[in-house]
Amino acid sequence: RIKYTYPFKSFLEAGVKLCFGTDWYVAPLNPMLGLYAAVTRRTLDEKNPDGWIPEQKISIEDAIKCYTINSAYAAFEENIKGSIETGKLADMIVLSDDLLSIDPINIKDVEVLMTIFDGKIIYTK
Repeated sequence: RIKYTYPFKSFLEAGVKLCFGTDWYVAPLNPMLGLYAAVTRRTLDEKNPDGWIPEQKISIEDAIKCYTINSAYAAFEENIKGSIETGKLADMIVLSDDLLSIDPINIKDVEVLMTIFDGKIIYTK
């Protein structure tokens, strides 16, 4: 049964709009750890350095979409959230590193430097 656990790549290949979120207490609250897990399939205890069910790894681009536009779609809010476009809410974060260019192993260490909500800065590190 384990090969059917979190079959992210299979879902995406089947055309499923996969949505990510935080499932506190089921998984860590930090979305960077969710991205890290989806992309590397590594566990935080480092017992699976090649990835847990590695054939289900997805790209960082797909993982970001799962947290953003796909989750907005699931909430029937894709017209106002989920991507940076004219007329949408300006909710975004500024990160310490470029998720699209760093080694996926380092995603877990990326920090939020700024949070912008409804066009206003509400957090800075």
